Amino acid sequence: MKIIITGSLGNVAKPLTQQLVAEGHDITVISSNGSKVSEIESIGAKAAIGSITDLDFLTATFEGADAVFAMTPPNMGGVHIVENTVNAGKNYAEAAQRNQVKRLVMLSSIGAESPVENGPIKGLHHIEKLYNDLENTSVTLLRAGYFYFNFFNDIPLIKGAGIIGGNYSENVSIPLVHPNDIAKAAAEELVKSPVGKNIRYMVSDVRKASDFAGTFGAAIGKPELPWVEFSDEDSLNGMLQAGLPQEMAELYTEMGRGIRTGVVQKDFAEHGSVVDGSVKLEDFAKYFSAQFNS
Repeated sequence: MKIIITGSLGNVAKPLTQQLVAEGHDITVISSNGSKVSEIESIGAKAAIGSITDLDFLTATFEGADAVFAMTPPNMGGVHIVENTVNAGKNYAEAAQRNQVKRLVMLSSIGAESPVENGPIKGLHHIEKLYNDLENTSVTLLRAGYFYFNFFNDIPLIKGAGIIGGNYSENVSIPLVHPNDIAKAAAEELVKSPVGKNIRYMVSDVRKASDFAGTFGAAIGKPELPWVEFSDEDSLNGMLQAGLPQEMAELYTEMGRGIRTGVVQKDFAEHGSVVDGSVKLEDFAKYFSAQFNS
């Protein structure tokens, strides 16, 4: 199969590309970074260098493709983040429609069924609707859990204040995911031939916030590390002080509130809370410890 991979050689796209190349597929990786060409080619894939904001580039790159893995960057600029994310999704949808691509797998997120109270995820909500409207294209919405790698952002707080926390309580359970598990699921979905529009959740583990403190604390030699629930205001101010742009900090505060109220986890729970991934919190804690001590 001729398959297009977006996301350059990021945490999901790289292992996905490696797996699909090993399976014998014709893979093209889209990247905005020209310096990635040699690394992409060394894996055995072709490189397409350009911007996902360039519809003509995407249309040309999608030509002849049997399937596309569509993901949008997590931070489409410091302002108008949701709008920019949706516009990228529009370009993917238009390029797929122009080329009559038969199969599209979207990297989405838990909480994407909701148009509110999910922060940056609301951009994915609108993109899901765009893909569901594609004619003659089978679509799988791969809704991923909360990325383990996001916990690396908590390291400065742990080192500086001796705590870890968020604007939700230690008793809240959160679906988690490792990029390698997403890559495996995406590889399976891209070569399938299902009909219509489908949703698949990809979650590696489901754990309470108190487990984050306990597991990471044990891994870094701080077994008493506490989980602290912040107010929305304190959470926002903390992110601003850490250097996040205002709009991004506001979106992440909103997402935390959605986790607290259960909006983000609601549909995952209603789908049966299936955990297909293999990388558990304790497995990731080893990498967290290495990053903490680096």
